[in-house]
Order: sequence, then structure tokens, then C-alpha cells
Amino acid sequence: MDKNENLEMKYLKSIAAQYPTIASAATEIINLQSILNLPKSTEHFMTDIHGEHEQFIHVLRNGSGSVKRKIDEEFGNTLSEKDKKTLATLIYYPKEKLELIIQREDNIEDWYKITLHRLVQITKRVASKYTRSKVRKALPVDFAYVIEELITEKVEVQNKEAYYNEIIHTIIRIGRAPEFIVALSDLIRRLVIDHLHIVGDIFDRGPGAHLVLETLRHYHSIDIQWGNHDVVWMGAASGHYACIANVVRMSARYGNLDTLEEGYGINLIPLATFAMEVYANTNCESFKIKPANDYNANEFELDTKMHKAITMIQFKLEGQLIKRRPCFEMDDRLLLDKIDYQNKTITIDGISYELNDTDFPTVDPKDPYQLTAEEQTVMERIAHAFIHCEKLQKQVKFLFAKGSLYKVYNSNLLYHGCVPLDENGEFKQVNIYGEHYKGKELYDILEHYARRGYYITNDPEEKLKGQDILWYIWGNPNSPVFGKERMATFER
Repeated sequence: MDKNENLEMKYLKSIAAQYPTIASAATEIINLQSILNLPKSTEHFMTDIHGEHEQFIHVLRNGSGSVKRKIDEEFGNTLSEKDKKTLATLIYYPKEKLELIIQREDNIEDWYKITLHRLVQITKRVASKYTRSKVRKALPVDFAYVIEELITEKVEVQNKEAYYNEIIHTIIRIGRAPEFIVALSDLIRRLVIDHLHIVGDIFDRGPGAHLVLETLRHYHSIDIQWGNHDVVWMGAASGHYACIANVVRMSARYGNLDTLEEGYGINLIPLATFAMEVYANTNCESFKIKPANDYNANEFELDTKMHKAITMIQFKLEGQLIKRRPCFEMDDRLLLDKIDYQNKTITIDGISYELNDTDFPTVDPKDPYQLTAEEQTVMERIAHAFIHCEKLQKQVKFLFAKGSLYKVYNSNLLYHGCVPLDENGEFKQVNIYGEHYKGKELYDILEHYARRGYYITNDPEEKLKGQDILWYIWGNPNSPVFGKERMATFER
């Protein structure tokens, strides 16, 4: 038996385990072929959400215009633009829209009857590209049988219109119309989008990344390609000090500490207390935060001091990491030891620059990357809060379960950011812990270490290597999801 025959026999044995008889195999072939003949299901692509949960929820609910498009296809010129917009809004936000309509509608039963008929029509249209089995699995439990009756053609029923009208009339008569409208609207949104792709950066400066993730955790079909902002939060959830410092600094810089404190319940009092004491009389002009218009003025000064305090801690932690990992080739980010405190200048690439601020009470010029005892205590307490935050851990595990650095789906290669190339346009060879990787291999090894950095528990050294890679993915010039020459936090 040659190699091809051996391979064929291997596949046949594998298939036989799932389909032991000719009849069962033939049935599956027929099922798969029938699915292939259906219209292609709709995929929804979203990227760079950046914690803006309100905009995200709206785009998710309208399917980037897919719901409106289905309404136009179904009703064409038989409905006015006003009626079509009202119907679309009802499908996007059924509970909220119903409350408004019930208050102002004079004859609510007529409105229920008309609206239910329209929603059933839309449901039939969006369900038409799926098998009955798939639609049945998507039906809400409370109304599964009734919805299936309304959207399925009944050949044996002679007077179909009277049959459907009686079902709708009964729904209205027993007072279940509002709940049925909500159920149909939810089903329409569920069927309009078969699969959701989130192509990176759920996190960033927006105030609601935790709300976005909670929505995504309950979405019916999803994959995620990590962005560098996602990865640094994943590193922070693993307890990695440098990642934690970056996350807290960015939250402070954009006046978004509420995400940490209220969204995740992470206690920042140790940092606040430290900042008030140590930075009480320091110049914080260069560390002013960028708050929203409605930011509490009373908190502005404290949050600015917290911003400066955590930024200096970050520079120290990153300096330690860069020295620990020379293979990361990031010595150009070792800046605290380049400062001339007497002349208030810094020398970078042989050029001397005047500094706006050298009032760094925790930096020892002789050992600039060493944390003070107080800074060490602050980091230990914040790291404990990150590691033991149940909500954050649950959401980060979801990111690992549904996410990756890249994904091939329906013959499309999905990734956030870019692919590292050399000056000749070829895949760049990148040094990761003494071995060189390029192209797909680079993505695979980075993801391998990232997962180990979060999940491994029995080997501290290997865990730290993985955690350091999570930070590397966040801001290294050779990181596929970063794609810049440097993370210029110090210069800014």
C-alpha cells in the first residue's frame, strides 16, 4: 500500500468513527451539499473599538446597516422612509422604542397587528439563507414554536393568511405582544449577522471596554484578533508589572480611571495615597491628563499626580525588563540613565534635548531603574487587585479562548496591525529568545509565549518569559500589532 493509499485509509477510518454506515455518511453529504447551495451567511467585521461602548453597541445592533438593508429589500416602496426608519429603530432597540410608542399610540392593538406582520416578514427574509435546523437553534425558548409556525410555509394549510392572522391575534389578545416584538427583534438581529469578527483593539482610551467585552462574551458566534491594546490588558491580568503600569498610566492620561475602579473594581487608593504624599509639591505640568468635558474638576489634580507617579514607575519597570531581555533590542528606550539632572537635558542618539520636567522625586540618578520601597508596595497591591479581579479574569480568559494574533476564516486572513518586513519586502527575521522567526512562524511563537505567560503556573521563569512577550507584543517595533519605530511615551 503506497503513501496516498495509507493517507486515504486514515481519513476513511476517521470518517467511519463519526458515520459508521453508508446511510449516515450519505445523509451528511446531502446535508452539507444543501448548505453549500444556500446563500452565503453574513459576516460582520469590526475593529478599533477602543472602549467606545455606546458607538460599538449601536453598530452591533444595526449590523453596519444590514438590518436597514433587509427592510429595504423586503418592503421597497410599499413603506415610507419614515415607517422604515421607525421599524429599523424598533429592531435595534425594541424595549426602549416600545416604551415610547405605547405612550403615544392611540390604537395600540392595531399598531401591534401591523408591526407584528412586518416583523414576521423581515424574520422570514433573514431566515431564508439558513437551514431550518440552524434557525430552530436560534429561536428564543419562550416563543420558539409560535415563531417557527409563523415563518414556515404550511402547505397543508389552505387559508394561510387566516391561520397567521389568528396566531397574531391570539398573541395580542393575551397581552404578550410587547414580549413577542422584543423576541422577534432580537431574532432578526441574531440572524442578520451569522458571525462577528473583532479585528483588534477592544481596549484603549474609551470608558467602556468592560461593557464591550461583556456584550461580546454573550454573542452567538465570534472570533477576535488581538490588538496591542488588548494584549497589554491581557498582560496586566496576568500580574505583569510593566503591563499593569501601562494600563493604569493610559487610564489616568485619558481621564478614564473609572474603567479600572468602577468597571472592574480595582482599588487604586494605594497609588492615590502614594501620589498625594510623594508628588505633593512636584511640577506635574507635563503630566496633565486629557479628560472628557464633564470630568470632575476636584479629581483633576489628584489624577494628574497619579498619572505622573505611575508613569515614572512604568519607565523604571520597562528599563528593568529591557535590561533583562537584551534580545528584545530595545536599548533605545533606556532613557532615565541618559538624563543630565544638573542641566535638565537628555541625550538621545547623540543629540541633547532640553527637558520640560526633571522633578522626579523617586528617581535615584545612580540607580534610576530601581523602584523605591513605596513604589514596590504600590505595585504589589495593584497587581494583587488585577490578579484577583474576577470580572477582568473572566473577560481575559474569553479573549484567550476566542482570540488569537491571526485567523483564517472563509479563505480570508484576518489580523490587526501589520506583517514585519525587511528592506527588501521579504518577511523579516525577528529574534525571540535567541531563535529567529518570520511570517506565520513569528505570529505563532508570539502567541505561544503569550498564552504561557497567562496560563502557566508551575514554572515562574517560563511564565515570566511569556509575560515579557505580552509586553513585547504591546510596543516592540517588531511586533506585528504595533508597527511603529518606538513607543514614544517619554518624548510625549
